[in-house]
Amino acid sequence: MASVDDEEVPSFSDLLLDKRVHEALTGPLGFEKPTLVQSKAIPIALQGSNIIARAQTGSGKTAAYLAPVLHQLLRHPSNIPGTRALIIVPSKELAAQVTRMAIALAVFCDFKVTNIVQNVAEEVQRALLADAPEIIVSTPSRAVERLNDGSLDLSDLICFVIDEADLVLSYGYEDDLLILSRKIPNTVQTWLMSATLSQEMDMLKKIFIPEGARVATLKLENEKAASESLVQYYVKCSEYDKYVLAYVIFKLRLIKGKTLVFVNNIERSYHLKLYLEQFGIKATVLNSELPVNSRLHIVEQFNKSAFHILIATDELIMSDGAGKVKTGKKTAKANADYGVSRGIDFQNVAFVFNFDLPTTAKAYTHRIGRTARAGQSGTALSFVVPKAEWGKHKQSSLASARKDEKVLVRILRDHGESLQPYEFNMSQVNSFKYRVQDAFRAITPAAIRDGRIRELRNELLANEKLQRHFEENPDDLEGIKHDAQMLSARSQPHLKHVPDYLLPGGSKPMKIKQGQIKFHKSGRVNKRGASRKPRRSKDPLKSKRL
Repeated sequence: MASVDDEEVPSFSDLLLDKRVHEALTGPLGFEKPTLVQSKAIPIALQGSNIIARAQTGSGKTAAYLAPVLHQLLRHPSNIPGTRALIIVPSKELAAQVTRMAIALAVFCDFKVTNIVQNVAEEVQRALLADAPEIIVSTPSRAVERLNDGSLDLSDLICFVIDEADLVLSYGYEDDLLILSRKIPNTVQTWLMSATLSQEMDMLKKIFIPEGARVATLKLENEKAASESLVQYYVKCSEYDKYVLAYVIFKLRLIKGKTLVFVNNIERSYHLKLYLEQFGIKATVLNSELPVNSRLHIVEQFNKSAFHILIATDELIMSDGAGKVKTGKKTAKANADYGVSRGIDFQNVAFVFNFDLPTTAKAYTHRIGRTARAGQSGTALSFVVPKAEWGKHKQSSLASARKDEKVLVRILRDHGESLQPYEFNMSQVNSFKYRVQDAFRAITPAAIRDGRIRELRNELLANEKLQRHFEENPDDLEGIKHDAQMLSARSQPHLKHVPDYLLPGGSKPMKIKQGQIKFHKSGRVNKRGASRKPRRSKDPLKSKRL
């Protein structure tokens, strides 16, 4: 098993890749030197060995398998059209990203790359496959569908990859993978890439790598560097206080940079979004309910810093109470190709906020892996609801929070001293609670339902494929616009401003130890709110020293 050592990282020239692949890496893609996983995995793969690799998210795993796959296709040309490389991923979002990278790497090669998970009609998919693209990117279920209808032929396959391999099984693809294993030639070279080496990986190895075949298992991560770049905290608080603290964190700007907020179901994501909107805090929702093109667009906009708070859901993963991941068949079929905590290429995420604690330790690892990537620093904060506090506030309650403390024990077992408790001085934030109560009054079940409808209607308005229809049917466009404007939670403008008397110490910022969550702007938070003086000379909130 390989590990991090002190030897110097080679250049791409030292890896002896085909010239066309090398030029794509160092030219259009602008890669300067190989990452650790690339420098270790590529030379072994070029020798024909099967690869099982564990590497951190953001470490360059995608190029670590795509570059040698292209090299092998170039070194073993065929005059007969056929699919020669199949790349399996767990989600549509990751399929789109891998496809873009493959096309960019193959810019100097005469190879077709086709993503068969994209939202097009089956007839279009079959037509694309009729051209026998050399490289296909797919989820397991979609690949099996095309195998069953005869439009996909894997008899000429020489390279097979499963990216985010541990998640593929967790997402309920066992039966599809078994079918694929029977259709893939025994002579293929296989890559199993993941951020963890788990029991799922052992199972995939047995299924896809013949006994006696050459296989290199690479554990490629600098654990010390990773732990130093990622700071992890957890806060024990009631379900109601989660909302109070979320308001304080975002409204008083205690964190800086792009924030990825995780919740445990779709309704929860809209509840939190509408709650933050009451205070003038803009956030965007990402979940499986949105069309895949909309989800990809949201990720792209987030990566471009068009907005800084993204609320994401992991509604696929559930816990069986023993820490194992299981996927309900109905849920898996409904959301089979969606997954946020792993795979999607979120860029420059400074802060991962587990508003709802995940239901497994593995899911926690997946979530926090979205920050502190590729040598950058990051922070993860998780709310944990003590069992004694669960269910006391119906409107903020979540069923999975009942087991937060049990999940935390398993997380601490995996992460040890890297995960530290953090205590907010609740006496400094209690003065904000009345504002939270005001916000909750506006977030009714009807408001949440309307918020979901509004998001879908906004996506209809932004859908390029519907533009022609709207041009020909302007009444439809006006109707949707009118409905979208009507569907919004009751606005409370007074909640959008923070008067000085609510700040801890008057207008002085909260004192928090260096290196922890802290203010990035001191003094007054909002000039408009700060300039107003209370009309009453004796304000009970102002007279209370914080």
